[in-house]
Amino acid sequence: MNYYSFNQYCRDTFGDKVYKIAIDGGFTCPNRDGKIGTGGCIFCSGAGSGDFAQNRNLSITDQIESGKTLIERKIHSGKYIAYFQAFTNTYAPVDILRKKYMEALEHPQVVALSIATRPDCLPGEVLDLIEELNKKKPVWVELGLQTIHEKTASYIRRGYPLRVYEEAVRQLKERKLSVITHVILGLPGESEEDIIRTARYVGQIGSDGIKLQLLHVLKETDLEKEYEAGKIRMMTMEEYIAVVKKCIAVLPKNCVIHRMTGDGSRKLLVAPLWSLDKKRVLNALNKKLNDG
Repeated sequence: MNYYSFNQYCRDTFGDKVYKIAIDGGFTCPNRDGKIGTGGCIFCSGAGSGDFAQNRNLSITDQIESGKTLIERKIHSGKYIAYFQAFTNTYAPVDILRKKYMEALEHPQVVALSIATRPDCLPGEVLDLIEELNKKKPVWVELGLQTIHEKTASYIRRGYPLRVYEEAVRQLKERKLSVITHVILGLPGESEEDIIRTARYVGQIGSDGIKLQLLHVLKETDLEKEYEAGKIRMMTMEEYIAVVKKCIAVLPKNCVIHRMTGDGSRKLLVAPLWSLDKKRVLNALNKKLNDG
């Protein structure tokens, strides 16, 4: 099966393989600070999905330099993407966002900026800033959708209806900004067809890229309590690989597949433990996709 991989996209766009450096900008989330809720999404770790991000006590520049030391042996192009990953990375006054984003963009080896956020945290002044910075270097906006199904969204405490995501995509596309959508596969109560419907919808709405993320149960989350109580079932590796292939099949050919699985911190992961062997999972995924 042919699909547009992130590696190929980077080679087409930047001329080389490019690695992301995960940054913690020191932000919080409206689903934690009381604006929407205080517990966060049911699956979210204490690090706000930034378990692999750098130390938030460091400057943005120092985080980039620290991140480089972890991967510089694997990369020869010297090109990096500064990925604001932890918590909600547009949830701050615009002057603070400008300072942090600019510090990342001004790093000579950073070729693009990727900003993970919620679609309900994109006010006009933030969109204006991102549009402005996109003229200097590419800026991508990563939206945490997870599912199109309102019942599931309520269960995971996402905190906004689907129409908010739709409006965010519309406004980002109007400004010619690249949109990457996060989808979680294996959410409690969802069938294979439910998952495929979400992927199809993401493609139809015009998202430029997608991250297909395996549901992880992490320690000290409310999802862990549900799992330990026997209320949820995790996908097997075979089931996951099969549904990933079906999701990719319903996406437009120009939709960039940024991720086909996900990393759960070894220290925090409760289930599924098979996901820790990422090389084995990716090899099995690629074999399945290459089988036609």
